[in-house]
Amino acid sequence: MKIKEGYILRNVVGSYVVVPVGQATIDFNGMISLNETGAFLFQKLQQGIEREELVDALAAEYEISRQLAEKDVALFIEKVKGEDLFE
Repeated sequence: MKIKEGYILRNVVGSYVVVPVGQATIDFNGMISLNETGAFLFQKLQQGIEREELVDALAAEYEISRQLAEKDVALFIEKVKGEDLFE
C-alpha cells in the first residue's frame, strides 16, 4: 500500500497535517489533521508498506499489542481510503 504522490505531511506548531501539492490540489481541497500515531502510519505508507508490516511497525514503535495495532491500522486505512489517498 502506498500514498499517492502529491500529498505531504507537515508538523505545524506541534500538529501534524497532510496537505496536497501540485496536481493533487485539483483532486483534494483542504488538509487532514493527524495525531502522532497517524503521522507515523502516514510516513510508513508514503514509503510503501504492506498492511502486516504496518501493524508490526506500529506495535513495535508504541509497544502495544499486535491486536490493538491491527485495530488502529484498520481504522487508519479506512480513513485514508475514504480520502482516496492510496495509489
